[in-house]
Amino acid sequence: MNTILQYGILGMIILMFLFNLFVLFGWRWIMKKVAAKMGKILLSDSYQENILEMIPGFRHVGVQNILENNLRTASGDLLHRPLGSSKKWPNLDPITFLPAQVSPFAIDGEEEVDIKVKIGPKAKKPMDIEIPLMISGMGYGVALSEEVRLSLAEAANNVGTAINSGEGGVMPEEIQKAGKYILQFGKTEWAKEEDLIKQADMIEIKLGQGAMMAMGMKISPENLTGNARNIMGLKENETAVIHEHFFENQTLKDIKELVDELRNVTGGVPIGVKMGAGGKIEEDIDHLIEIGVDFIAIDGAQAATLGAAPILSDDFGIPTLHAVVRAVNHLERRKMKGKISLIISGGLVVPGHFLKALALGADAVYIGSSILFAVAHDKIFKAVPFEPPTQLVWNEGKFKDELKAEDGAKSAEKFLTSCIEEIKVALRAMGKRSLKELSRKDLVSYDEAISKYAGIPFSFEPWSGEKKDK
Repeated sequence: MNTILQYGILGMIILMFLFNLFVLFGWRWIMKKVAAKMGKILLSDSYQENILEMIPGFRHVGVQNILENNLRTASGDLLHRPLGSSKKWPNLDPITFLPAQVSPFAIDGEEEVDIKVKIGPKAKKPMDIEIPLMISGMGYGVALSEEVRLSLAEAANNVGTAINSGEGGVMPEEIQKAGKYILQFGKTEWAKEEDLIKQADMIEIKLGQGAMMAMGMKISPENLTGNARNIMGLKENETAVIHEHFFENQTLKDIKELVDELRNVTGGVPIGVKMGAGGKIEEDIDHLIEIGVDFIAIDGAQAATLGAAPILSDDFGIPTLHAVVRAVNHLERRKMKGKISLIISGGLVVPGHFLKALALGADAVYIGSSILFAVAHDKIFKAVPFEPPTQLVWNEGKFKDELKAEDGAKSAEKFLTSCIEEIKVALRAMGKRSLKELSRKDLVSYDEAISKYAGIPFSFEPWSGEKKDK
């Protein structure tokens, strides 16, 4: 019996040795055979039955377009794409700042830089914030989870800025956590209580947004669950509806009366309007001046939302860069620059983008997508690689319970603080002690078309601006 066992063990050792020899040397033979077979198929099959047909196919149609057309085919419903357009819109990247090195000189790194902002300076109760970055309207329930909304509210308070409610429900604890609270007055049945309106530091009437323009949406009970339904006052099987209009047969007079009514109810906080950037932006601004708003929030075509029809995100609107330049120029022509605050958003994701928008004439910027990734931070590995990281932040996200408010608040606060430190060092590098000293004169562009239309020097040509001696 021992002899049989010994031979068995010896046989296993020999087999393992032979297997290892095969692994070490035989894999090359196998790979050659597989490669030869695959090569023959790929290089001889006609295009119509060749898998490599996908290469020119993807280039011609586009990987994203093929994906989205398959999703359309699978559902038969209106497609809702999150996080905005993927088009290569003109952007702020080709614009750079003028450094102060010889005369004027850079500001010492220990010197403080004033970056405070006043929104609605002509309002009875303007809104003062410590930094020029505000958290955009991303509503509770219709987009974000409770934990994320509370995270962002706390982070905003800690850095001295404001958070926008978006078109979702408004939790009492969210207002308590927030420093400055912007109530977005949407085309909904909820978030309209007079007591709530009186708590707001600013009211934003939403006429439109960059990713969806003025279109509304319907959200089924299956896609809007939990505490958000109670906060929004929805019955068990009631569909949440965001309308296209505030009033039946709506007119500009109706909107003006709404602005006046909200101003009276609030006692004079800034009342303004949010709209998507469109090709008739000057005409739109003229209407808003006539209505008597304290601020205008313009959302460029690169803006994102939880889910918009791709045709609205890709084929409507104008780039944020064009929008801010045209809006600032028109407010200056109408002698309203400095009287009506301008807030810009859409595709602004890093500190350089924020500061360039401010240099071009915006008074403040809204940030959205970038802070959502920041609030999720290292928790994204709860979702990836099998789900996108946004499943941590949406109200119906599969992993929303993995993100706790205290963790999200710390991450979002660190992101905002880091962005502000970059903005401050950039201002010092330009010789500025205050954001108020920043202007279009501090910019150049290496894109000749952008330099022409933005009214800033082209970097290939000698700078001929006014000499700034200190």
